[in-house]
Amino acid sequence: MENNHEVINNENAGQVKMPYNLREKKIKSAPYRDLIRTELADELYERIYELVVTQKRYKQPNFSASDLAKILKTNTRYLSAVVNSKYKMNFSCLLNEYRIRDAKRMLADKRYAGKNIEEISAMSGFANRQSFYAAFYRIVGITPNEYRKNHENV
Repeated sequence: MENNHEVINNENAGQVKMPYNLREKKIKSAPYRDLIRTELADELYERIYELVVTQKRYKQPNFSASDLAKILKTNTRYLSAVVNSKYKMNFSCLLNEYRIRDAKRMLADKRYAGKNIEEISAMSGFANRQSFYAAFYRIVGITPNEYRKNHENV
């Protein structure tokens, strides 16, 4: 694909079609985020980091905020508020950030040269190829194939 963004027909002139059906990020106001007690949020943040990052729960394709809330004995709304305030993103974006880090490492590593993109996607924790490609493009700005090609001779 030569052009990353193509203009949609004349009636939608001025609008840019994003690849992989990506949308512009909307910033929402949520007053309850300001009601989080700092010490509780810090403690929960540490536990979130331990479970999601250190224990690599992000590699589980169907791991959800609800699953994490049950483990942490809290509710999803509070969990989401802490993730949003500490990481400046929502829960699924947080998981995808770590999944893409793993995928980038594998795509650039010669030991994984025999693995195809779908295998790397699954090993990174994505449930399907489409969500992997969309997240990869949104975060990295190029496709996984392009990323791999750019790192072949490194």
